[in-house]
Amino acid sequence: MAVEPEGTPCWADAMFTDIEGAKSFYGDVLGWTFGEASSQYGNYTQAYANGKAVAAVVPPMPGQEGQSAWCLYFASPDVAATAKKIKDNGGEVLMEPMQVGDFGSMAIAREPSGAVFGVWQAGTHEGFEAKGVPGAFCWAEVFTRDPAKLDAFLPAVFPYRAKQMQDDTVDFRVFSLGDEMALGRMRMTDEFPPEVPSYVNVYFTVDNCDDAVAKATKRGGVLRFGPMDTPFGRFAALSDPQGAAFSVIDVQTTQGEMPALSDV
Repeated sequence: MAVEPEGTPCWADAMFTDIEGAKSFYGDVLGWTFGEASSQYGNYTQAYANGKAVAAVVPPMPGQEGQSAWCLYFASPDVAATAKKIKDNGGEVLMEPMQVGDFGSMAIAREPSGAVFGVWQAGTHEGFEAKGVPGAFCWAEVFTRDPAKLDAFLPAVFPYRAKQMQDDTVDFRVFSLGDEMALGRMRMTDEFPPEVPSYVNVYFTVDNCDDAVAKATKRGGVLRFGPMDTPFGRFAALSDPQGAAFSVIDVQTTQGEMPALSDV
């Protein structure tokens, strides 16, 4: 695989206090298998779908225990330059750029409305080895309470072009790279409890949304929304047993017309 264009979601990982529990849960729900834990890198463990690297799980470092959450990384040709843009445009760099062996370089940041994300400059690890197939990442949305801040920030940091969905019932924006949709942005409504901060929601592809939901809830996951049919696929929003939010989507089962988008 070639290095992804700047701003492309290119990798996802999550910290879990119960790493074996996380492996068991996602192995069952998404069909993942797992590689050997890399003791040199904090027992970082890659997840695979049909032999292709699609994500990773890692135990928290001492003092970093807390709410589990998926972190989505965006591709950058120069992680230090991206970190500077993040700071210059109202974001916060939580982990300054650091090299990870010959795999690449990373930073962790928070955008001005509060969602945490990663930046990845590829070395030997270029990112997802598969997308949009069962078990693999296919889409992500930033849920935010302050769309204006996020809408100004994202195109200032990455070479995105924005389009707004023409729908009076929902405030949804799509950020694209060329002709490729890269990321969605959803305004959080009052349905979200006030203690829930802005966050990035990752979507993993499944063969059957309802089956994945049944497996997840049987294993202690919580169904937050759905399943629901959309023009993009049948999806559901979940939390895993350790509290990390994610969604599953069957992209083969679609319903309805694609929404109209207009340039902004």
